[in-house]
Amino acid sequence: MLTEHTFWEKHPGLVWSNPNAGDEVYIRAALLKPRYLQLLEIALEFGLDRLRHEWKLLKEENTPAAQFAALSVERILRNIGKGFEVASSQN
Repeated sequence: MLTEHTFWEKHPGLVWSNPNAGDEVYIRAALLKPRYLQLLEIALEFGLDRLRHEWKLLKEENTPAAQFAALSVERILRNIGKGFEVASSQN
């Protein structure tokens, strides 16, 4: 596992205005601009449960940004979950 700072250096555009932001800020920013590979990397680093938790909180806020991202995020999280299931069944 990378250090917090090192991991987020790979994703500099997520929270450009506050490079010292906490993980939850970075994760939520990634969820609001969903890209499969980026969310997969975050799931591998922090766990799929953490990603799902942050998404649940964003959905509860029901902002226009969360509504706009919802279909993509839910599809991506579902696919990552399926991939994790397949990977764990092969071990």
